[in-house]
Amino acid sequence: MQCAIHPDEYSRVSMCISMKEMWGKLKLIYKGTSEVKETKANNLLVHEYEMFKMNPIEAISEMFAQFSKMINSLKSLGKNYTDSELVRKILRSFPSVWHTIHGH
Repeated sequence: MQCAIHPDEYSRVSMCISMKEMWGKLKLIYKGTSEVKETKANNLLVHEYEMFKMNPIEAISEMFAQFSKMINSLKSLGKNYTDSELVRKILRSFPSVWHTIHGH
């Protein structure tokens, strides 16, 4: 076992009595690590949603495709927004120049 895993991991499980105990401890260590990564990814995606703005040089179709991809990723993580929230977010994402030109 010592040769099969990284020395840092081995030091965490070297006091275990059986392979089953070692495996259980390693699973617990890595499960916690993946949960932390998932939480960070979730927080990063929510932050990306909150900061979302349309790039002034991109087409609306490009912006909407990017927005849809982000929303689908958020849905897969259990974060849902109402249609009215999404519409307001899209309208707020347009560059101020676009409002001036198309707002009249």
